[in-house]
Amino acid sequence: MKVCVIGSGYVGLVAGACFADTGNSVTCADIDARKIEGLKKNVLPIYEPGLHEIVERNQHDGRLSFTTDVAAAIRANDVIFIAVGTPPGEDGSADLKHVCAVAKTIGENLVGFKVVVDKSTVPVGTGARVAEIIREHAPDGDFAVVSNPEFLKEGAAVNDFLKPDRIVIGTDDERARRVMAQLYAPYQRTSERIIFMDVPSAEMTKYAANAMLATRISFMNEIARLCEDVGADVSAVRRGIGSDPRIGNKFLFPGVGFGGSCFPKDVRALMDTGRKRGQPMHILQAVFDVNERQKLRLVERVVEHFGEDLSGLTLAVWGLAFKPQTDDMREAPAITIIRALRDRGARIRATDPVALETGREAVGEDVEYVDSEYAAAEGADALLVVTEWSEYRTPDFPRLKSLLRNPVVFDGRNLYDPAYMAELGFVHYSIGRATVGK
Repeated sequence: MKVCVIGSGYVGLVAGACFADTGNSVTCADIDARKIEGLKKNVLPIYEPGLHEIVERNQHDGRLSFTTDVAAAIRANDVIFIAVGTPPGEDGSADLKHVCAVAKTIGENLVGFKVVVDKSTVPVGTGARVAEIIREHAPDGDFAVVSNPEFLKEGAAVNDFLKPDRIVIGTDDERARRVMAQLYAPYQRTSERIIFMDVPSAEMTKYAANAMLATRISFMNEIARLCEDVGADVSAVRRGIGSDPRIGNKFLFPGVGFGGSCFPKDVRALMDTGRKRGQPMHILQAVFDVNERQKLRLVERVVEHFGEDLSGLTLAVWGLAFKPQTDDMREAPAITIIRALRDRGARIRATDPVALETGREAVGEDVEYVDSEYAAAEGADALLVVTEWSEYRTPDFPRLKSLLRNPVVFDGRNLYDPAYMAELGFVHYSIGRATVGK
């Protein structure tokens, strides 16, 4: 099939590359000339495991191309994916100006029947708005608007796309239904994964899914705080409730809060939709509030140990990205944590396997960035573990202890066993578990 993906960011690039990898002819279009020139040379604007190889292979084989000529790409292809950003406004609402601009361009360049697919995360009603804009510029145009939200986990997006657990497609048009079924057929060879529904339901499904996952995280973080006060171990509690098949064991790990491009933005957007409809989302407001508070939990533990004034202290930070296997710093807890520590006078020395440059852009220059976890720890008064990279799970503890000025670890992801850390002579703070070594 001939596919055009408008927007070559995280969602658009993964979708375009993966569609090409199953034999389709794919054009990725973007108005950012610098990004497109880089992609033509196989220089990707994001870090995502496995993506570079797919882009390079399919571009070499002629199935994948990149262009800034959005209009020409629309005219030349049959399925047009809209995968542009929908950043949050000050009130939490999704900013649809980029989506609407693409819809206008599609309407101005409509030739033959087109299936127009909303791949961006958009609030309920956006599909209808896109159709309205296209119709304004192509009164006699032949097209169908489809909602096809993405459910990709950063750090595992390629595998999620090629081996999806579900494919949600919202459409009431039989022609579009057949086209989308054909396009996604290669990803369903072992079982039927497509769930067809109407457009508004598909749009809501994306927000509801992310809001549910965010709720589980905030719930466990609130339980973790209570565990600290009553002497319970949240790790045992997590295993206990996760063994219940009605609950399951996913997204039950406490930590320093969620970040990234999806959960914070989508929770806010769903709350905004509720406000506009006179249906305030009380649970989601609590989810958001708990998360903002949780981002400061490690800072509270540092203050508990060292006092409010952190002047003269050097603190090592392991992990900047909001999660492992990505360089995404959007709403990363590390930003909040580092800024709060700096405000109290601490000097920060930070490291991350892939997010040093994006971390520098997000956090600022008044942090020392180093490329090794041990270089970060050398001479530091304490270590804060913020992102659960695999490299940090089983460090050389004797070496780490020898490098730190004080053997104090603030474990924001519960990577280490408290009893073992005490045995090694560390003071170990974690989330929802007893502090040891004090």
